[in-house]
Amino acid sequence: MIGRLRTTVIDCPDPRALAAFYAELLGLPLIEEDSDGDEWVVLGGHPGHQPRIAFQQAPDLRPPNWPDPERPQQLHLDVTVDDIEVAERAVLALGARRLPDEGEGEGSRVYADPAGHPFCLCWET
Repeated sequence: MIGRLRTTVIDCPDPRALAAFYAELLGLPLIEEDSDGDEWVVLGGHPGHQPRIAFQQAPDLRPPNWPDPERPQQLHLDVTVDDIEVAERAVLALGARRLPDEGEGEGSRVYADPAGHPFCLCWET
């Protein structure tokens, strides 16, 4: 092993807003931010413990348009849920949107977070 994964960083126009979405989705607390939360926000366990997800300001971000190959997903998170219907209502209420069914497998649905990044809700089939 050369190293350990420290943080997954997601570019977005509004780090504080997107961090709030993922804090609610994943139940991760805020552990770090710049002085005003406009450029850098980190969610995770206690400092130094995984998982950590950071949100970095990218004001000119051209968000993915999944499944359009001209603007591919770039990365995505798979989130395990117990009840897909309950989870779907919750993420939609937080500002997510459901994406087209292409690429979905049995046991997963694809959504976009408020900044346009795809993520999947997954469940046991």
